[in-house]
Amino acid sequence: MKMLGIFIVPTGIGAEIGGHAGDANPAAKLIASCCDKLIVHPNVVNGSDINEMTDNMFYVEGSILDRFLEGKIQLKPVKSNKVLVVTNAPVSYATINPVSAARATIGLNAEVLELEEDLVMEATFDKGCATGNVEGWEDLVAQVSEYDFDALAIHSPIDIPREVELGYFNSGKGVNPMGGVEARASRLIADALNKPVAHAPIDDSTPDDPDMYHAFEQIAEPRLAPEFLSNYFLQCVLKGLWRAPRIGTGISVDEVDFMVTPVGCVGRPHLACLDKGISVIAVKENKTCLNDVMPEEFILVENYLEAAGLVQAMKSGISPESVRRPLKYTTVYKNEEGGE
Repeated sequence: MKMLGIFIVPTGIGAEIGGHAGDANPAAKLIASCCDKLIVHPNVVNGSDINEMTDNMFYVEGSILDRFLEGKIQLKPVKSNKVLVVTNAPVSYATINPVSAARATIGLNAEVLELEEDLVMEATFDKGCATGNVEGWEDLVAQVSEYDFDALAIHSPIDIPREVELGYFNSGKGVNPMGGVEARASRLIADALNKPVAHAPIDDSTPDDPDMYHAFEQIAEPRLAPEFLSNYFLQCVLKGLWRAPRIGTGISVDEVDFMVTPVGCVGRPHLACLDKGISVIAVKENKTCLNDVMPEEFILVENYLEAAGLVQAMKSGISPESVRRPLKYTTVYKNEEGGE
């Protein structure tokens, strides 16, 4: 019997695992090895120029994933997508080189489009979580709507307060300031286009600010290391969108067996799973900056190793209680007359 799972690490909430730069890749690969297909969203596997998603993973943008779990759309698997890559003027080598590299190595069908109006993205924080403001996205949608493509990659800078960006990269602590506004932009544009969308930032630091320009010339906190060894930050998005499922007739929410999530966060995907009777496995080791009260229906596990064991038991049709000790007595229900 085929098993389909969901693996999420919500963006901008400082998840210990997956809240930095593709550092949820190993955990996602572990869970993917326990099921036939695993749906992930870009934040799970995007690590700048690194994306270690496996062949049995589906790369699905967050708003599309929400609608899928709510039963509003289905996902259509594809062999490949034609990807349109958009960037603010002027188009630079920082965009052309990774697109050329993806064409030469992945075999990606991609074109680059210079935006007529800049996409302006500003990273901010709200109650400790990363979010942001996005301007110019309506102009972007209007312009790209004239082109033939299956998925959209956006390559543009993000305005982040200098001290916030330096503090994050120098310490490796706290919430990644870029993730929240990237998720916001992707959601707005994916909803409008009804197509897969993902964003990658452009490094716009210059030698005029030596502290920022040379910020990556140091030994990095391991979870941030993918950012430090990347040049253009776009390759992970191009790999993900290459085979991202489209919206169309195909996989439905009725086929989903489970979702794995960090502990302490409850949003649209979680509530949709509970509404559909899908098991939600919450990993206690993966803490975030949130402290939400979780529904009692959530299945709590200590770490992703335990989550993998639970998923494997589900796939094998084995009751998890049967492999634990002490084994509890069999429940016996009696009728009103006292008989069995």
